[in-house]
Amino acid sequence: MKKVMLLNTAIGTSNIGDYIIMECVQKELASILKNSFVYEMPTHTVAFNAFSVWRNSLAVQNYASCDYKFAGGSNLLVKELLTHYPQWNINKWNSKPLAGTILVGVGAGAGDNVDSYTTKVYRQVLNHDYFHSVRDERSKEYVEKVLGLKAINTGCVTMWMLTPEFCKTIPTKKADTALITLTARTELNPNEQKMIDIVIKNYSKVYCWIQGDRDLDYFNQFSNTENIELISPTKEAYEHILDTVDLDYIGTRLHGGVYAMRHKKRAIIIAIDERAKEINACNNLNCLMIDEVDKLDKMINSEFETKVIMPFDEINRWKAQFEEFR
Repeated sequence: MKKVMLLNTAIGTSNIGDYIIMECVQKELASILKNSFVYEMPTHTVAFNAFSVWRNSLAVQNYASCDYKFAGGSNLLVKELLTHYPQWNINKWNSKPLAGTILVGVGAGAGDNVDSYTTKVYRQVLNHDYFHSVRDERSKEYVEKVLGLKAINTGCVTMWMLTPEFCKTIPTKKADTALITLTARTELNPNEQKMIDIVIKNYSKVYCWIQGDRDLDYFNQFSNTENIELISPTKEAYEHILDTVDLDYIGTRLHGGVYAMRHKKRAIIIAIDERAKEINACNNLNCLMIDEVDKLDKMINSEFETKVIMPFDEINRWKAQFEEFR
């Protein structure tokens, strides 16, 4: 039996979007995982401590000898691991058992600063033989030119099922109900208040799904929200409303929007950072930048198709590396 280590970005997360990512990772790796023994390890918290690695215990040896190791999605590759909040909690003392890890739809963090320590750690941990799956051209350039490894731009793994045929099943006309999401920040963005006001004006019923651990406090700072019904901060609650209510998705949460599309909902994603911006540039989301929110009213009331562009040949080329499992 093959042994697989799955580095789970949803363990210890503050963002339910990571559960969406991991659901999709597991579906796309199903042919590999179904007949293998799978160890799930965290990325947000430390998987191994330096002492256990130094002792080289039987457990560490067992994990280190896995046939495959996959890291599932998210904005995993921060450019500086010494930051106060690394997405992947590894260092040069605890990462040896993770050596050989293969990326699945992973993104590189914001910023252009690259330090030699981070580069060295990533080169120690990441696989040098297989192509890594990255979610945009910017991340591909980082993996290839900075880390010196092989990469394929497959787009975000959450979008691999959005074929042209599937996208045709997504409505083109406005629904009567909308669901919004917000992304907590240290200061309120007035354009998000505009987004809320425009949605309230155009829909008879509005929900808000709480995707992050600080989103509710953030939501409560806005006005004109008294008639918005809150959805619990779980993937199950979100999936239930997507399955049972005819609605449009409008919000700043990228994976909230993609998950809505996966459930055949018309979605308008409001981009607030490089993630949605870079993915939109490659994959043609129905997307507005946050400073373009004045265009939202017209977009809501227009008919538009969902025509996500995905590199299916590249996705299949990445998957073909694991042909033995087909």
